[in-house]
Amino acid sequence: MEKIEITVIGAGVIGLSIANELSHTCQNIFVIEKHSSFGQEISSRNSEVIHGGIYYPERSLKCKTCIEGRNLIYEFCAKHKIRHRKIGKLIVAIDKSESGDLEKLFRQGALNGVNNLRLLSRNEIKSIEPHINAHAAIYSPATGIIDSHGFMKELVFQFNGRNGQIAYETEVIGIDKVKDGFEVTVTNKGEGTFKFFTHIVINAAGLNADKLSLICGIGSDEYRLKYAKGTYFRVGGGKNRFINRLIYPLPQESLAGLGIHATLDLAGNLRLGPDTEYVDNITYDVDISKRAIFYKSACRFLPFIKLEDIAPDMAGIRPKLQGPGEGFRDFLIKDETENGLSGFINLIGIESPGLTGSLSIARMIREIVKSLN
Repeated sequence: MEKIEITVIGAGVIGLSIANELSHTCQNIFVIEKHSSFGQEISSRNSEVIHGGIYYPERSLKCKTCIEGRNLIYEFCAKHKIRHRKIGKLIVAIDKSESGDLEKLFRQGALNGVNNLRLLSRNEIKSIEPHINAHAAIYSPATGIIDSHGFMKELVFQFNGRNGQIAYETEVIGIDKVKDGFEVTVTNKGEGTFKFFTHIVINAAGLNADKLSLICGIGSDEYRLKYAKGTYFRVGGGKNRFINRLIYPLPQESLAGLGIHATLDLAGNLRLGPDTEYVDNITYDVDISKRAIFYKSACRFLPFIKLEDIAPDMAGIRPKLQGPGEGFRDFLIKDETENGLSGFINLIGIESPGLTGSLSIARMIREIVKSLN
């Protein structure tokens, strides 16, 4: 039976970041990916935003990894010439009634250590974004956008350059604890079913992370994922010229979502979304009937948009640990030694700001792996 030192399940941005980080000091690392290429699910269906770290509770993993990861990802992009722009973001109070919540969010950002935030008045907003409607705003200059595919492609390139290997079209169907490690059973499109031994398993399976944990014998309500579908609509008619930055409304109180916001991509295209719709199944169709809802939400702060400007774009799924109406839930990142599975490292509920925090999360896993040796 083949013996492997570390097996990472999932070749999304989290799995690739972890594998690349570990490959600096560890040998014989394999990434297992059920799709034919990397980043086919969460990592390719998002806003491609590098977040500032404003929203999340102080000392939460989402806060810590977002702020540290933001700096790391900008450094990585600059060093390796990955396309990105530190475009900046406005979080807007549309009218005076929202000013209190905006100021509360501003204080949360400062508490989190996001020290470059500014509160803007209506006149200050008009001087930099003359076409939007807002009573006041938080300006986050450190927020940016990134070519997430280019970022993942560079991670793969570096990982392969250190003799790391990725097995595509390969799905894990069994994980059994044995002496000094795990026996992993996989099925491969071309080779059928086979088994191998690995000392360490890192579960970065994204939408299926809770199922992989259950395969290994760890399953409870604490680990169960809920699927939150986020739909995007694109805005045409040349309306992308009317804003220069990302424009966000105030977030939902539970942070289930950040509200239907306006983002620009690196090509200058303008999109609205995502919304938050809890679903039972993974589907990526776009419900055209939502167009009027998106218009009604966005035109409050983007008055230049007309209904006929809006067309379906794409949808993505976020793997949430919090269900509808529930309070904030943090990332679940832990070595399962206490459950009798030393060397099995779970990453569950890695949603936004997972892309921003990916390199920071990878460093966390590096330290966990060190502690196991």
